[in-house]
Amino acid sequence: MKKKILLDLDDVICEPGYLTLINKFLNTNYTLDDFDTYYLDDIIEDEEEKIKLNHFYLKHNLYDYAKVLPNAYDIMEKLSEKYDIYICSACIPVLLKEKSGRCFVDKYNYLINNFPFLEPEKFIFTNSKNIIKADVQIDDRLSNLRNDTKIRLLFTSYHNKNISDEYLKEVGVIRVNNWLEVADILLN
Repeated sequence: MKKKILLDLDDVICEPGYLTLINKFLNTNYTLDDFDTYYLDDIIEDEEEKIKLNHFYLKHNLYDYAKVLPNAYDIMEKLSEKYDIYICSACIPVLLKEKSGRCFVDKYNYLINNFPFLEPEKFIFTNSKNIIKADVQIDDRLSNLRNDTKIRLLFTSYHNKNISDEYLKEVGVIRVNNWLEVADILLN
């Protein structure tokens, strides 16, 4: 029986289109280096303007602008030969929960169209990732790695780069900066 991997989508497999759409909405040229909080819309202080941005998001498919991270496809394909891969991705917008259906569809279609080796029946869409158990979990949010999964990998992203390696060691989480490091840990 293969071991199970819980694998996040956004900021682990791909860089989704949030930043592209924020720049379109605000007519700006932000890069991910301009952010250090998880929610990119934190750049907007006015709550009504944030709601307008969320409505703007819903008029677009974020995954039309997504970029697969370097080496992710090839390494995931190799991992799928050794592990059962479960995609575990959040898709309930904080400000527009009643409009979540669109997010589910867009993520699902992105995955089946771009990763044919993944099994759609192993897609889990939930914001409560810490209740699901596996042998390995890879995520960019430390809060999603607070469980008793054996191997917990924090994928470095704009919003978690300031978490110290000492703290990660203390909580039993390993930082990975790219997919080659994932391969070193899980394929060797």
